[in-house]
Amino acid sequence: MAGLVNNLLILFLVFQNICLGFRSPLSVFKRYKDTARPFSSECLGSDQPVISLGLSDFALDIRMPGVMPKQSDTYLCMSVPLPVDDEAYVVDFKPHASMDTVHHMLLFGCNEPSSTENYWDCDEGTCKDKSNILYAWARNAPPTRLPKGVGFRVGGETGGRFFVLQVHYGDISAFRDKHKDCSGVTLHLTHQKQPLIAGMYLMMSVNTVIPPGEKVVDADIACHYKRFPMHLFAYRVHTHRLGKVVSGYRVRNGQWTLIGRQSPQLPQAFYPVEHPVDVSYDDILAARCVFSGEGRTTETHIGGTADDEMCNFYIMYYMEAKHAVSYMTCTQNANPEMFRNIPQEANIPIPVKSDMLKMTHGHHEETKDTDKSSLLQQAKKEEEEILDQDFHIEEAVEWPGLDLRLGQVSGLALDPENNLVLFHRGDHVWDENSFDSKFVYQQRGLGPIEQNTILVLNPSNAKLLRSMGKSLFYLPHGLSIDKNGNYWVTDVALHQVFKLGADDKEPLLILGVALQPGSDKNHFCQPTDVAVDPITGSIYVSDGYCNSRIIQFSPNGLYVNQWGEETSLGRARPGQFHIPHSLALIPDFSQLCVADRENGRIQCFRLETGEFVREIKHKSFGRELFAVSYVPGGLLFAVNGMPYPGEAEPVQGFVMNFSTGEIIDTFIPLRKSFEMPHDVVASEDKTVFVGDVHARAVWKFASTEKMEHRSVKKAGIEVQEIKESETIVGARLKNNPEPTDPLKKQEKQHLVRQASTGVSFVLITTLLIIPVVVLLAILVFIRWRKTTVYGGKGGGGLNLGNFFASHKGYSRKGFDRLSTEGSDQEKDEDDGTDSEEECSAPPPPPAPSSS
Repeated sequence: MAGLVNNLLILFLVFQNICLGFRSPLSVFKRYKDTARPFSSECLGSDQPVISLGLSDFALDIRMPGVMPKQSDTYLCMSVPLPVDDEAYVVDFKPHASMDTVHHMLLFGCNEPSSTENYWDCDEGTCKDKSNILYAWARNAPPTRLPKGVGFRVGGETGGRFFVLQVHYGDISAFRDKHKDCSGVTLHLTHQKQPLIAGMYLMMSVNTVIPPGEKVVDADIACHYKRFPMHLFAYRVHTHRLGKVVSGYRVRNGQWTLIGRQSPQLPQAFYPVEHPVDVSYDDILAARCVFSGEGRTTETHIGGTADDEMCNFYIMYYMEAKHAVSYMTCTQNANPEMFRNIPQEANIPIPVKSDMLKMTHGHHEETKDTDKSSLLQQAKKEEEEILDQDFHIEEAVEWPGLDLRLGQVSGLALDPENNLVLFHRGDHVWDENSFDSKFVYQQRGLGPIEQNTILVLNPSNAKLLRSMGKSLFYLPHGLSIDKNGNYWVTDVALHQVFKLGADDKEPLLILGVALQPGSDKNHFCQPTDVAVDPITGSIYVSDGYCNSRIIQFSPNGLYVNQWGEETSLGRARPGQFHIPHSLALIPDFSQLCVADRENGRIQCFRLETGEFVREIKHKSFGRELFAVSYVPGGLLFAVNGMPYPGEAEPVQGFVMNFSTGEIIDTFIPLRKSFEMPHDVVASEDKTVFVGDVHARAVWKFASTEKMEHRSVKKAGIEVQEIKESETIVGARLKNNPEPTDPLKKQEKQHLVRQASTGVSFVLITTLLIIPVVVLLAILVFIRWRKTTVYGGKGGGGLNLGNFFASHKGYSRKGFDRLSTEGSDQEKDEDDGTDSEEECSAPPPPPAPSSS
């Protein structure tokens, strides 16, 4: 009997340990509490940052930890981890802030905050990885309400695991009493799957200038929409003191439909869209901010301080979960002419009472002189921090442009209508016989190229729209297009730069002396590229293969300035060039970035002075970086060259975050291969074109950002259909595909979520009863065995060792080790780049490519 009691006691302990092994729903929040940062005692309500609201819901309090900004226009950030591991949805917000202390707040979701401190200066950044804006508040705004069934997705495999709160303290006079600020927001989260996913679309002007005394100044923004349908349900406007009215519209087939219109001097809440508005593929989203410069004595620029201006139109939308994109931006004006037809209401200021203006702006009315370049960087702070970087670039394999018969493709650009414009060399080639040792062109006897060298193509189907440039050029090289649609090109044989009207046969402006290389103010030596400032009209020329400089000219072609020198022995220093090959003008930051080809890097300089700002260089660039292109919104695209013998870096394209320089993505073609990618250009929707001088081809690439893949399995083949502006179809053979039951999977995930959240009395009671029931069952079983097997005699008690040993797979030497083979592993892929000399022997004529 003693043996039986001992065995029962051991069995009870085993089951007790099993029960204790279940994670209590409270443990989720206990884990958060153990890792949460301490809050100031002055922050009321913050001693319990996580509050359970039932089985699947909870509230999360995100507050500044008792801060006291030391100067006006301070941006402070703090982070809070998502207190659960699995996917959750934010379904409601409750702000805790006052305009007396806070100018505005932004809430981001990401996976790695820029700092681990309790709080930090946002100049250090908000997040190290991609960050998506979830919420914005300013000026005593009421709470935002999401429609039923709509939520912002966080956590899990795709959502952010941290919330980062950014608070802008505009005027610190409210802190004279030495109090500490605990502004923030309370989130209501749920684990219940939401059928509709919310997102944020930000329309933002980045280059508006408001002249002093000017009565009316318009800032217009417009972008083509190229995604799945979205439904708009709330909007918010944001400017500083000079803003009079901000309006947003959907434009479809020439018809303007109002999304929202509001005075930015009223509480800047998210207001509901009065009449439901849906946005479909190829619609246009347009917004206008109306400013007045009256009362100002100097120009006002877009900037991050209270004395600068902003023009922001935020749109909250929802999409079906399977197509959801969490964040999108628009910072350009894709069609300025369309604003001639904007409804008149967009130009009429909304009256605001004077007492409301005083409440809105507080008393911080003093102005201060600040360095222009720093203001421009602050102006883009919001845009950089909320830049959505979760995407991948892939070749648009259905695009027929790869099959065009072209000469050496040297330059690419997009015109104001977003058409693709390419510059090619027709039947001329650049080879070892083209120049002598003094860089004088040796093949003038061939005459100029008799084919049209500038081709304008429809970017969707590669249809030729128009062409020009016949009998003008010898060896085309760089191409750019200004905001008025004029073409700017360089010819390395002529050593000249040309400005051409889109419909003009003769150049509007010529810089340099034909066929005469030189290094003074009037001569170039094989100039490579041109960039034109859309604000000032200043012209920048990279010069070139035999000079190592950037030259600035006035809009009418007068010499202004130059900078740069030849690379010295050893490591190339800032401002030194070894073939400045390509230019990208960054008007948002008043910078000019140069692809320093043979030094394998990008150098960026201030437009006004040529002062060096920074270098972007990665091992994966290899020895040569050929071209660079900037997209408003903070993305930098580049292509490198072929690797040298014995080097591993492949030739490919790069996508980088401009503000950090980090590589977000790389891309290569699926059809044919890069040989010498010579130029790259990209649009704001992340459509990318690459021209190759040796392959004599142009590739189109498209973004597969946050796209859902619908899998169709048949006969072991999985075809993934990806819906976007174009359909990119990828197929791969799958051996013995595992059968899956999505319904069972959803049930399992739902049960797991319930087990990890909320306090369940039924669950705890059940776990306590299980051991008792099992013990009773064992006792009945033993009693029965004694009666039937041993004839009612007590022969042998329950032996746990024999009990387990009787089951297949048990080893007395110990428990079998779990296999760790076949586990998923993360791999860091290194990028590579390099190229051969452009003047190498020409390749044989390309055979027709296969699609």
